[in-house]
Parts: sequence; C-alpha cells; structure tokens
Amino acid sequence: MTTAEQSNLPTPPAAGTSAVTEWTSINQVMEELGARHYVIERSLATAVFLALKLQKPLLLEGEAGVGKTEIAKVLADTMNARLIRLQCYEGLDVNSAVYEWNYARQMLQIRLMEGQGGQDAAKELFGPEFLIKRPLLQALEGTEEKPTVLLIDELDRADEEFEAFLLEVLSDFQVTVPEIGTIKATRPPVVIITSNRTREIHDALKRRCLYHWIDYPSLDKEYRILLAKVPTAPDTLAEEVVSFVQDIRKMELYKLPGVAETLDWATALVALDQRDLEEKTVEDTLGVILKYQEDVEKLKGEKVRALVQKAKQSKKK
Repeated sequence: MTTAEQSNLPTPPAAGTSAVTEWTSINQVMEELGARHYVIERSLATAVFLALKLQKPLLLEGEAGVGKTEIAKVLADTMNARLIRLQCYEGLDVNSAVYEWNYARQMLQIRLMEGQGGQDAAKELFGPEFLIKRPLLQALEGTEEKPTVLLIDELDRADEEFEAFLLEVLSDFQVTVPEIGTIKATRPPVVIITSNRTREIHDALKRRCLYHWIDYPSLDKEYRILLAKVPTAPDTLAEEVVSFVQDIRKMELYKLPGVAETLDWATALVALDQRDLEEKTVEDTLGVILKYQEDVEKLKGEKVRALVQKAKQSKKK
C-alpha cells in the first residue's frame, strides 16, 4: 500500500462542524472539506458535487500521494458516513472483495443435520447466514439511516478480470450471488475509485464513472496544504520545504515525491527542531521524501546545496 495521501490518518473534523445530510452547491463542498483541512480546487469540488448529486462513482487518477484516497476519508467524516475501503492488489477476486461461503460453519451444520437425520443438507447450507460479506457486499447492504462511502483504492493494481466484475456493481449497485439471487443496494453508497495509472483502466468502467485527474499541486496550494496539515511548522520552514520539493519534481527521478512525502518531511523537520532548511539536515532526511537509493544519491552533495540555497532565496508567490 502506498503512503496515505495528504495525511497518514483521517483528518479530525474542525470544532463545531456537523454531518452534512444534503449537498446543495459546489461552494458547500469546498467549505465542508476545507473545514476538515482538505485544500480543494473548484474543478475537483465540482466533480465531487456531481458524483454526490448524480449518485455516480468518481474515478480519481493521479500520481501517488496527491490526495486521492484522502477525499474518501474526508467525505465520510463530513457525512458522518461509514467508510468501507477495498484495497486492490494483483490477484484480488470475488471471494476477497464481495463474498465467500463460511465453509467451517457449513461443515458443522452438515454434521448437525446428519445427526438429526437430515436427508438433504445441501439445500439449507447456502443461505445468508452462511455468507461472509466482504467490502463490496457490505457497502451495498448499507442502511437507510447511515450513508456509506465505498473507497475502491488503487484499482490499477487489480487484474482486468476483477475490473470487469465491477461493471455490475457500478452500473446498478447490485451483485448476484448464484445460490441466493441478486442483492441490490437500497441506498447506493458514495463510490470513490482511485488509480495511480500503472495501467489503463478499461473504457467500459470509465463510462460508468465521473472522471478527474489530480495533478501535483502548485507551490501556493502545497504551501496551504502544509500549513493546514502541519500547523506547528514555522512559516519560513514551510515555504522552503515546499520550494525545495517543487524543484525536485522538475528533476528526472525514479519516483517523484507526492504531497504525502512533503507533509512527512515537514513533520520530521519540526521534530528535529528545524526552523529553516539546513544542508546537513536535508541530506540526513532525504529518505523521508525519496524512496529509492538512486534518487538519494543523485541529490547528495552539490545538488542539495544548490536546492537549499534556491529555496532560501525563493518567496512564496
């Protein structure tokens, strides 16, 4: 799993905020998410608003660490909703994502029925009480009283076969269990799908979703995110950290740092009592923002010195 995006933990609600029961405008989306320290642009707020109003899944693509996963967490908090997360991976199948039968309980039931002289145990072994509900089925069986936010995270890591299975879920908010029948949501969940675009998502699935690409933030936006998420960071340190990271993203590296790495680095520097960037400390903490040794080696020495000096001379625009 990648580093949690924009924050390692769900953001606590601001004092005095309450659950949203009805979304009436794009501005409301911006205000409610902003109150929970999620810095959102109007274009993304528009996509979120339309997904909520039209009850359509929202597919968010972008590099790791730019805030895709965090949107689902903050939305769930804003709506006082149950957050159900399906983390995708290669080999993910229906048994792990939707349901499977409780074989141990079925075997016990068979023995019990045989002891009682049951003749046809199989007919009674495939009822709802023997069903183990996985994330997708849990989300569809949400209650009318409490909304559900379903996060299908990093869909690009799953196989295309599983992606094809999702078509029924995303089209009609239902799944079919052959032994029981079709289970349809009485209250469709809010569905957020994320992809780091390690492979292309099939057009058939994209057609069922609203789409938005989340890019690396501008210097000003990343500065506001840092101040919101790491309020203990001194202003000078925050400006220099953002400037340094923005310059790194212009380099040819194996893996560019996301916003999550910016926040982790700022938090680490605050823990080291830094009030501004120092060359030695930057070199010692490069492993917080860069995750490959080749990238670390590329920055050490003169490159770090030049980037630190440039960050100190730059001013937030």
